[in-house]
Amino acid sequence: MLQQLSIKNYATVDTLEIEFRSGMSVITGETGAGKSIILGALGLTLGDRADKTVVRSGARKTDICAAFDTSEINSAQQWLIENDLDSEDDSAICILRRVVNKEGRSKGYVNGSPVTMASLKSLGEMLIDIHSQHEHQSLLHRTTHQRLLDDYCVNQKQLGRLRSTWKQWQQNNQQIQELSRQSDEFSAQTQLLSYQLSELDEMAIGSHEAEELEEEFRSLNHADEIITSVESALNLCCESDEQNVASLIHQAIAVLTDLSDKNEQISSITKLLESSKIQLHEAVADLRAFHEKFEADPQRLEQVNARLSDLHNIARKHKIKPAQLTEVIASLREELDRYQNSDEELDQLKANDELLTEQYQTIARDVSKQRKAGAKKLSGQVNDSLHQLGMPHAKLEVRLQAAESAKPSESGLEVVEFLVSTNPGQAPGALRAIASGGELSRISLAIQVITAQTSQTPSLVFDEVDVGIGGGIARVVGELLRQLGQKTQILCVTHQAQVASQGHHHFYVSKITQNNATLTRIEELEKTAIVKEVARMLGGDHYSDESLAHAEQMVASN
Repeated sequence: MLQQLSIKNYATVDTLEIEFRSGMSVITGETGAGKSIILGALGLTLGDRADKTVVRSGARKTDICAAFDTSEINSAQQWLIENDLDSEDDSAICILRRVVNKEGRSKGYVNGSPVTMASLKSLGEMLIDIHSQHEHQSLLHRTTHQRLLDDYCVNQKQLGRLRSTWKQWQQNNQQIQELSRQSDEFSAQTQLLSYQLSELDEMAIGSHEAEELEEEFRSLNHADEIITSVESALNLCCESDEQNVASLIHQAIAVLTDLSDKNEQISSITKLLESSKIQLHEAVADLRAFHEKFEADPQRLEQVNARLSDLHNIARKHKIKPAQLTEVIASLREELDRYQNSDEELDQLKANDELLTEQYQTIARDVSKQRKAGAKKLSGQVNDSLHQLGMPHAKLEVRLQAAESAKPSESGLEVVEFLVSTNPGQAPGALRAIASGGELSRISLAIQVITAQTSQTPSLVFDEVDVGIGGGIARVVGELLRQLGQKTQILCVTHQAQVASQGHHHFYVSKITQNNATLTRIEELEKTAIVKEVARMLGGDHYSDESLAHAEQMVASN
């Protein structure tokens, strides 16, 4: 529900802080005092259009905040979470803010985060419903009609199953459409992939083959140089008759051996030379083995060169390096498998479509049955209330019209619409076309009173629902609003004493002149002040003792 409304520099308001509570709150004041300003400011936080005229003269910007308690509004809580706008401290308080500067540019915020006007509207419709001649008359939208009827008579778990099944069907259907659309593309792609893989498979490319061939090519290409160098190294190490490394190390060890017993450092050096002799022997053995095995092979060099040329050519076709060929083969094979399996996937999706459609139809038929029974009951109860509200010829019809498409939809098998006729012999028509502003307010009131126990709308605003009525009918309107206030929060702007006297809380709007400027003020009245205000509404500013006594009786009766 709405807990607080903070208004700064809006129209004739400099600063206002209004605390609201549950129950029925009435807002009264003299004509022109600015009662509509309160609702106008609230409307801005809910995404109403704004221009620079809303900014108070001389101010830099208008700043309006509305705080709502969402602890019992599951739809709003879910919306906030889905849009990552929930409160960081897990508080159930949601703050809507609207700022309009003197140039007419405006910004919207939810819990301190900037949002679009569309987002403000979407969230606002879950928090409060304003019944007036302004844009927040959700009763003019058929989606509201369905929601009210479903809240009134349809099992909510069954309704949840309907929407869940529809979402599954929709996702499955989208996959079918996507695969079907791609079928021609898949066919052409499959042919290309098959050709590419066939060409690669014929080459029988081994793992790391390119790297190994590159190394072999380098060796074969420099075979004469390698053999000459190895033979030269062997000659230097051990095979030269004149002088070689092995004989030199041997001579050095012989010279130092006799000194080893005389000097520990010489002994250590001798051991190092003996170790190098062993390592030299091992190196020579490896060189001889390499020399015996390695030989120049021009034919093999030609074969390696040709194979490398083939690998480079095929790699260039795929715009990769030869070393990446095996990875490309694996990738192409995986992609081909996916395309070849698409037909099987499409068949499975079509089977799922049949199953989900059947499940949906079963649930939707049950929902339709509940709607049909509820529509008759709801229209009868609303029509009884309309007669009480001074509209004896008004008749509401809850029409269920088959959906245009046979495909599953989120709303079920039918479209719900409230139609009304207000005069004898008049064919039922859309609320927007048939009902006047005052009639629409009373029709809305009648519907809301009946559906209040099941409706998810937490706060209702009625702006002058008593236009064009008086006396006993006004008293009935007040009683119905007070009754509605037992179930949900009601804010009611009224000129009728009979309605005002029914409020649980009473706010009085007035204007004052200060520093050559007209300012709007609002205050919550206590019991004595409430009686005086009701008396004023009955008899004007110069009310009589009789009016005061009558007002006291009206207020006391509640």
